[in-house]
Amino acid sequence: MIVGNINLSEPSSQRGTAVKMVRWIAVVVALVVASPAFADTDKKATKKEESSFGALKAVDAAEVQKQAEAWLKGVKSDAATMESFKKIWDTDRTVLDKVASTLALGDADAAKLLAEAKDADAAAPVEVPAILTDKKKSTFFRNNLALAYAKALTSRKVYEEALEAFMAVKADDVVDPSAFYFHKAVCEYELMLKDNADTSIDRLIADVTDSPERYLRVAALMHFDMLSWQEKDLGWVARKMENIQRRLELKRGGKHTQKMQKEVLVRLDEMIKEIENKNKSNGNCPNGGSCPNGGQGQQDGPGKDQSSNPQKDTQGGTANKPGEVDQKKVNEIAEVWGKLPEKERAKALVELTRNLPPQDRAVIEQYFKRLAELTEKNGK
Repeated sequence: MIVGNINLSEPSSQRGTAVKMVRWIAVVVALVVASPAFADTDKKATKKEESSFGALKAVDAAEVQKQAEAWLKGVKSDAATMESFKKIWDTDRTVLDKVASTLALGDADAAKLLAEAKDADAAAPVEVPAILTDKKKSTFFRNNLALAYAKALTSRKVYEEALEAFMAVKADDVVDPSAFYFHKAVCEYELMLKDNADTSIDRLIADVTDSPERYLRVAALMHFDMLSWQEKDLGWVARKMENIQRRLELKRGGKHTQKMQKEVLVRLDEMIKEIENKNKSNGNCPNGGSCPNGGQGQQDGPGKDQSSNPQKDTQGGTANKPGEVDQKKVNEIAEVWGKLPEKERAKALVELTRNLPPQDRAVIEQYFKRLAELTEKNGK
């Protein structure tokens, strides 16, 4: 039997692959139709169809309420508590939010943990709380508290610890697998873990049958954005810079952040040198700007600088070649950037970005200015 190009007589593994492909196509079509160019073509809402081949699905709300009530009665069953429970489940909040509130109602440690995770002014955690792996607690409590906690940290951009919390549980063991895979994918995407993020996105789109439309669309956009990622290009530098800024805003200026800063500076240093070499070779370098000495001594003709000595940094001259950046100066400037007066910073930026195209120069200038602001804000 064949349904929509899917042969039901094929082995289940082959059918599963076909179903995954159909779901991906459905999400892509939805993205196109929802884009501004197609927004007015059809304003009629269509009912989302569910596939019977999905491996994961959110637990029925009524069943979750029963599980939550059973857990609560096992730890705290006085009349006032049960009345509060009833009010929680009479709201129109998501099932996961109701479960989180129930856990907070019955366990003071859970209440404190979730409150801190949501508090934008609270210090970001540096490790996964022991309560999430406490075997003395029920699996219902541990698994769903971990999901609610990780989701709250993701909203605060505390991606590292959120991801660790996600890793402590499985999607099969929580009340909302779609929330699990979506927020886990967000963490992996923001931390530039491309393969991990793609795996989570694939599970969300292909395996969870009742994922909210907003999750599917954002997940697909993340996937297609990652298709353009290149190792250590300008986009890589920009994403790395954003992560550094995020960590500084979370007051995480330790060794890991410093290592990331060094990686960015080293890559910018390499990019500047590649551009200089490419300019000096006037396109005669076959290695994309990586010729020894930038292909010096190979130029001739009118207007070409034929000197074997490159023009000195910051020096004038009549030759058409840009000055060569002093690489030691790049490192020196980076070390004292936060302490430099405004005029010195402006001068340093000119020296660092002189040979870059305007769009590249803007990214680097923005990064260093933001770095200075955050350094001053944190009193470092």
